[in-house]
Amino acid sequence: MLLKTFGWSFAITVAGLALAGVLWGWQGLAIVGILSILEVSLSFDNAVINAGILRKMNAFWQKIFLTVGILIAVFGMRVVFPVVIVAITAKLGPIEAVNLAINDKAQYEELVTSAHPAIAAFGGVFLLMIFLDFIFEDRDYKWLSWIEKPMAKLGKLDTLSVIIALVVLMVSAMTVATDAAHGAGDKSATVLLSGVAGLITYLVVAGISGYFEDKLEEEDEESEEPAAAPGKKGNGAVVGLAGKAAFFMFLYLEVIDASFSFDGVISAFAITNDIFMMALGLGIGAMYIRSLTVFLVRKGTLDDYVYLEHGAHYAIGALAVILLVTIKYEIPEVVTGLVGVALIGLSFASSVIRNRREGKPGDSSGAQSEVASGV
Repeated sequence: MLLKTFGWSFAITVAGLALAGVLWGWQGLAIVGILSILEVSLSFDNAVINAGILRKMNAFWQKIFLTVGILIAVFGMRVVFPVVIVAITAKLGPIEAVNLAINDKAQYEELVTSAHPAIAAFGGVFLLMIFLDFIFEDRDYKWLSWIEKPMAKLGKLDTLSVIIALVVLMVSAMTVATDAAHGAGDKSATVLLSGVAGLITYLVVAGISGYFEDKLEEEDEESEEPAAAPGKKGNGAVVGLAGKAAFFMFLYLEVIDASFSFDGVISAFAITNDIFMMALGLGIGAMYIRSLTVFLVRKGTLDDYVYLEHGAHYAIGALAVILLVTIKYEIPEVVTGLVGVALIGLSFASSVIRNRREGKPGDSSGAQSEVASGV
């Protein structure tokens, strides 16, 4: 199971490191290895979130996520995205931007870094909306019930998450964005515009995918055919979302992945400004995140360890705040990575304690976890 799921990741790691050694020597090999570890550490929570969504999709769309999705993640976000940012920021053509990335790495890095306020505002607001919609939902299982119970009551106000996101964005634009660390001058207008774009993107993509998902569930309830009904829990079975519902869910997944990629791409410049080293290192890391996502789905891990998804969403909330703060202040990449890993680790430990208390590890049909986990 492990080799089958992570086989491609292992193979690409060996090939990628060998290629790095041939092209750039031992130093290049070390840099690519460090970038791979950086990507995995920063995006571990991404795998948990992705798994929660991917398990709703049928086998065909899971394969699309692993094939087309990985091309978008590696080539689109790690190669094309930084070049597009440079082209827009410097008002260059695509060919000029690529030429700059290859031949003037220092200027290329400067332009990408100067675009950080816009990138952080877009990604920060998008991820914040994911966290808010999760925390305001009344869920059967509650990890930190002293927080989640009152939040679920407040969540009855349908537009509350949007209001909070806009308030946070306005505060960021008026305070954090002024004299931003990444690029001189007042970035308030840029942050506002980018943050609103992130909010709109979330509302459109999540709204459409949610609409088709709800519509499919309604059709399942009216039909006597159980084929598209939720599969058995605990063994990796998934809800068979297909067609338009799966397509928009796939788009939602890709936008989430892109938002998680922002901090990794920007952080990579602290290690190298070589676009090809960056793409190779981050690409290897992205492969492991994809493989880990599939592993979590096939093992039914989110059903067995019911607080794991909570920890990942808290990590998303922390990352959203960190992204917005980094508009003005420098925050070490190790802090971003450790916060996510710590929250997921605590939620996993709480899940293990719950399973032992219930006496049936992995049984998600036990008593409702209204009791706080003790973390």
